[in-house]
Amino acid sequence: MKKVMTVLACLFLTCCSNNQKDDISMRNYELLSVHQVNGRQGICTDGEYFWVSGSTTLTKYDRDWNIVCENDEPFRSYELEVNHIGDIDVYDNELYLGVEYFMDGVGKNIQVAVYDGDTLELKRVFPFDPDTGQKECSGIAADDDSKTVYMTSWIDDESSSYLYSYDLETGAYKGRILMDPAPGWLQGIACHDGHLYVTADDGDADNDEPDHMYRVTINEDGISASVEPEKTFDDVIRQGEIEGLSFDRKNGHFLLLYNRGARIVLGMPKGFYDGYTEEIHEVFVYDIRK
Repeated sequence: MKKVMTVLACLFLTCCSNNQKDDISMRNYELLSVHQVNGRQGICTDGEYFWVSGSTTLTKYDRDWNIVCENDEPFRSYELEVNHIGDIDVYDNELYLGVEYFMDGVGKNIQVAVYDGDTLELKRVFPFDPDTGQKECSGIAADDDSKTVYMTSWIDDESSSYLYSYDLETGAYKGRILMDPAPGWLQGIACHDGHLYVTADDGDADNDEPDHMYRVTINEDGISASVEPEKTFDDVIRQGEIEGLSFDRKNGHFLLLYNRGARIVLGMPKGFYDGYTEEIHEVFVYDIRK
């Protein structure tokens, strides 16, 4: 079951750098299309292709949402046991994944993994720093401007009040950033025009409550960030579970992955709502040109 929205969860995230802010007050989200996909976790695009992550799958689509290739065994080369992929990102035709072993709301063996954007095969894994305090990885974003990888955590405790950052090129841990106020139940993260955006599973699907996206602005001290609400997703087909997000800079679009039909308990599907016999995964495409 999705968690009930709280006041603190109704805020948003922004990042990358304060001197690159676009005029967000003029941004509108106009829904253009909806596409059913094979994957319930993450979405990313380079403007030419789309990549979708399931918990244990990777799928590449062309501009018309035709499948180009799939990898249904993405964990073959890991030394530590993993069973879960969160939201993903693409940079220089490489896919960045936060992978872990996840079961009933608890994560372990967190790793930053890089996959080839064409073959969807594992290329390398960044070593994880166990002293960061991060207990789960729900999403990942690669920021070319600051050469930083940002990670979010879904678990409902103090550790999820932070963004965790790593060097994009070396994988070295850079530090964590405290969000204030911190949204709850973070699912995905993306960088766009000098801001970080996160999705939060903070609405209760049983009560038809929508989920939200927030904007995070990293402060000058580099260790704290302010949070503001960006969008309420009351325009999806049916309330369910929000997941990953991505900005299509080439075409001026915003993409959101949303699941409907399944009851979610401790982050895992447990049965279905009336009228459903399977969970449906859809990417909602919005125009965000001013």
